Amino acid sequence: QVQLVESGGGLVQAGGSLRLSCAASGGTFSTYTLGWFRQAPGKEREFVAAGRSGSYPLYADSVKGRFSISRDNAKNTVFLDMNNLQPEDTAAYYCAVTRVVRSSWREVGQYYYWGQGTQVTVSS
Repeated sequence: QVQLVESGGGLVQAGGSLRLSCAASGGTFSTYTLGWFRQAPGKEREFVAAGRSGSYPLYADSVKGRFSISRDNAKNTVFLDMNNLQPEDTAAYYCAVTRVVRSSWREVGQYYYWGQGTQVTVSS
C-alpha cells in the first residue's frame, strides 16, 4: 500500500507562486504515474497534472503554462510548481498514484491511492 502526504499549501496573493510537495512511502515509486488533482468547495475533483518517469507530463488546459509537475525518484517525492496563481486556483490539492495508460491520466477513478490534501487559497 502506498501512503501519500502533501505539503506546501497556503495563502497567496494573485500572481504569486507556491510549490506543493507529495512524499510517498510504500510501493515502487519510480514505476508509478503521479497525479495532482484539486477540489474547490461545491465542485467535483478535477485533474491538474500528471507525470511518469520517461514520459512527457500532462496538464489541464486551465493550468498549462503556469503549473509544472516534477519528481525526485531518489526522495520518492513529486512536486507541483504553481506560478501566476489566480483566485480560481483556490482549492484543496491532492496527489494520487496510478499505473494506467496516459489516455486515462485525467480520470479521478483511475487513481488507486490518495493523499489527505493541502489547501491552496489565492486572494484577489
